[in-house]
Amino acid sequence: MGRAIVREPAVFLFDEPLSNLDAKLRVQMRLELQHLHRRLRTTSLYVTHDQVEAMTLAQRVDGDE
Repeated sequence: MGRAIVREPAVFLFDEPLSNLDAKLRVQMRLELQHLHRRLRTTSLYVTHDQVEAMTLAQRVDGDE
């Protein structure tokens, strides 16, 4: 992520970035990602199968029904 931030991209794509973390670290990283998103004011696409994670990080949720 650090390398991507330095390049100042228009969009970030996160594909299950927290899936390999334990529960405690996952909660901490969700908060860090929220702060990062607010600070950088950049569009982020976040792919996850975890509904709690999706609702915690989302400003908008799209999906198949």
